Amino acid sequence: MTIYLHDTLQGKKRPFEPLREGEVTMYLCGPTVYNYAHIGNARPAVVFDVLARVLRRRYSLTYARNITDVDDKINQASIDTGKPIDDITAQFIQAYNDDMGALGVDMPDIEPRATRHIDEMIEMIGVLVDKGFAYEAEGHVLFDVTADRNYGALSKRDLREMIAGARVEVAPYKRSPQD
Repeated sequence: MTIYLHDTLQGKKRPFEPLREGEVTMYLCGPTVYNYAHIGNARPAVVFDVLARVLRRRYSLTYARNITDVDDKINQASIDTGKPIDDITAQFIQAYNDDMGALGVDMPDIEPRATRHIDEMIEMIGVLVDKGFAYEAEGHVLFDVTADRNYGALSKRDLREMIAGARVEVAPYKRSPQD
């Protein structure tokens, strides 16, 4: 049985070919745990759960779904409630996993938390800065969207047509509003 997946970049269905014969690794960006899950958190978990079940029938699968447990929204929730950040994240990690279980979603094989990989993130950010894909400005590190000539190709969006500030305020220190 051949498994076909939609190739977003090419815009067509293609046969799935793992990088290593018989083995597949799959990653899902999981929730930012500052509040209860909503449909936008549940949909990817359900979709990837279905995909994982299909892949496991044919391949040895290692499935990772991260937990973002460090974020401005988490900091704000701590300020608003007066609760320690660790208490907030523990509460909402448990609630998320309970909710996904109620939807019939299996736990991933690996569930890394962002706070446990800060050193690796700093190292990766350093590589992006060194290669000119990111820059430092006023205590922030930003991805320079203009440094990647293919930026927007996967989403089929033209950088010039993207609306800056639609979801967040545009900071004055950015080289480009989309950074």
